[in-house]
Amino acid sequence: MDILTISEYILMAALAIYAIATIRISTRKTISMSIVGLLGLSIAVATLLVLIGNIYGILYCETIATALIILGPIGTIAFSKVIRGW
Repeated sequence: MDILTISEYILMAALAIYAIATIRISTRKTISMSIVGLLGLSIAVATLLVLIGNIYGILYCETIATALIILGPIGTIAFSKVIRGW
């Protein structure tokens, strides 16, 4: 195993801890904290997908990660517009 592979596994472990922390943030009582937590979780999952695609050579992981990164903020903005109107 070379140093790059070891660092990718360490980054995957750190992202898993970050994902657990964002799940904890998203369970707060306010809507804004839930949105921030879910957006952080989508970033963590997208980064994990890119890493998995690089390590194991799965090509479609990067496509799914790109869709998550693009659609996450769009959904957040749309949801805030709906909540703002209420």
